Amino acid sequence: MRRIPLLSCLLFLLWSPMLLAAPVAKPVEWKIGGDTFSGYLVYDDSVKQPRPGLVMVPNWKGANESAIEKAHLVAGDDYVVLVADVYGKGIRPKTDAEAGPVANAMRADRPKLRARVQKAVDVLKQQPGTLVDATRIGAFGYCFGGSTVLELVRAGDALSGVVSLHGGLATDLPAAGPVKAPVLVLNGGDDTYVSAAEITAFQDEMRKAGADWQFVNFSGAVHCFAEADARNPPGCVYHERSAKRAYRMMADFFEDVFARD
Repeated sequence: MRRIPLLSCLLFLLWSPMLLAAPVAKPVEWKIGGDTFSGYLVYDDSVKQPRPGLVMVPNWKGANESAIEKAHLVAGDDYVVLVADVYGKGIRPKTDAEAGPVANAMRADRPKLRARVQKAVDVLKQQPGTLVDATRIGAFGYCFGGSTVLELVRAGDALSGVVSLHGGLATDLPAAGPVKAPVLVLNGGDDTYVSAAEITAFQDEMRKAGADWQFVNFSGAVHCFAEADARNPPGCVYHERSAKRAYRMMADFFEDVFARD
């Protein structure tokens, strides 16, 4: 019987896809005053050079398993994604009925919301330089999270770029100075949670702030259209065609803005 040389066996084992490092979701905690926050660093640990970082703010149910799955989808082997917690450790609404009051309390205090998401940006920047390129940091978010990352834009944070996926546009704390981060807003054309007046007001706000902004409406799409597990008709439903286009646009956007830095 022919024997396979030992060296060949070792090389096969070393290069076997089953033994290559897989994407990870590493728990990470931080504090603001006496409050503890708990998120996840999501990345492919088979990549050994530093990558751009993205802060991801989930929908109003917070940093749960669904959010981690979405982070893996975006991270691939290109980015390190911090799934941000803006509620506080242990506050993880299970239902929409539980999530609504928690999210609404944060919307009602925009300075607090901004401080919490800005802290998440700082946490990502403070990761080891072998993992994250702190000079190339962006942010994206879904629904409530999309609204939240727009507060980074309004606060004048100098991020490489920000993407809002079906996020709310209204705020009681509009941009008071120049907007520094390029902005991409991906909106459901039939989203009943975002009015025509709010779209107009947002676009006027960005113009006045001198922003590099782009606003895209997807026909037939309602709220939650980019989240594959969104099944709450009629107002919050996944829309496959629009989701595929939105993710492609987001990927192109981040590739472009990170190439500028």
